[in-house]
Amino acid sequence: MATVVKCPHCRKPVPWDNDHPYKPFCSERCRLIDLGEWVMEEKRIPGESLPEQSGQDDDDSDPAYWQ
Repeated sequence: MATVVKCPHCRKPVPWDNDHPYKPFCSERCRLIDLGEWVMEEKRIPGESLPEQSGQDDDDSDPAYWQ
C-alpha cells in the first residue's frame, strides 16, 4: 500500500507512488499555483534577510576577473 500525503495546496489525498508525477501535489495546477506563490514571494523560508548587494562587488563582467 502506497503512502498517502495531502496536497500542499488543496489538501486532497495524493498517493506517493510512480503513478502520480506531480507528487506531493495532486495536479499540475496545484504545483504551478504553489510555484507562483514562491515566485511572487507570498511564501518564504523564515530567517534573517540578507543585505542587499549594490552590484559594485560583481567584477565577473571584467575580462581581468576570468584570467
